[in-house]
Amino acid sequence: MKISEILAKGGSPFPSLEIVPPLKGLTKDELVESIRPFMEFSPRYINVTSHRDEYEYREQADGTYSRHMVRNRVSPVAVCGAIMSEFDVETVPHIICGGASADEIDSSLHDFRFMGIANVMALRGDSIIGEKRFTPVKGGYNHASELVEAIRRHGDFFSIGVGGYPEKHFEAPNIETDIANLKRKVDAGADYVVTQMFFDNRVYYDFKARCRAAGITVPIIPGLKPLSTVRQISMLPEAFSLDIPFELTEAMRKAGDDKEKAYRTGTEWCIAQCKDLLAHGAPVVHFYTMGRARNIVEILKQCF
Repeated sequence: MKISEILAKGGSPFPSLEIVPPLKGLTKDELVESIRPFMEFSPRYINVTSHRDEYEYREQADGTYSRHMVRNRVSPVAVCGAIMSEFDVETVPHIICGGASADEIDSSLHDFRFMGIANVMALRGDSIIGEKRFTPVKGGYNHASELVEAIRRHGDFFSIGVGGYPEKHFEAPNIETDIANLKRKVDAGADYVVTQMFFDNRVYYDFKARCRAAGITVPIIPGLKPLSTVRQISMLPEAFSLDIPFELTEAMRKAGDDKEKAYRTGTEWCIAQCKDLLAHGAPVVHFYTMGRARNIVEILKQCF
């Protein structure tokens, strides 16, 4: 079933999950077992992220270096196939502009259609290491809105999700411009929005109100990630250009070297966030699992 149809159908709130494709060497059974703990909470769909290929330089016999593509992770289509063969759940592979031409992306879309995968997440993707600004490959797309347009040329086969940034994308000069860019993606054919992680629900509510005022009417699904280590209070703002509330930051710092206390603090904060979002009518709460089940399972037990 398409995500757009699931959202339109309504019913009881449910969780959705996002996983990272495993590194090569992990077996299908190991992947499936890492997902199994989530299934008792009846997620309707699982997002599978996609990452740009990396490159490494290898020294040659003559002392020069040659560049080689390195693909360290199992492909999203393989991961989706493994999940679909084991569980009755929809999969949502991410498609990114970065590192792929229009023809390569179209080929991937045909692979998904062949597999019966009718849901995709359209994202621009990040710049490669050492690149100050995002640069598409020759014949590629520069913006996610262009990618949405390309996917929509396949008609209504795909339900398309896009990303939204409650604290604005770090490249946008202001929140108004960022929301205008989001509207371009929706106008191009996106069916729903999933937000970047946030740690203050007021930020999400304000973002949603701004989007509605700008004429964005599609569902806006909140995305959450529980903190699990003290290091994350400095790492996540740097990596994702987001704020972590002072109260949460201080609570994590007070945990100090007590790893379990830090883990509990982050988990309990996320539980409170999720309960508040559900109380405010969120039909879905999306969880960035990062391949870890323990804290997400505890949150789902408390909230769903």
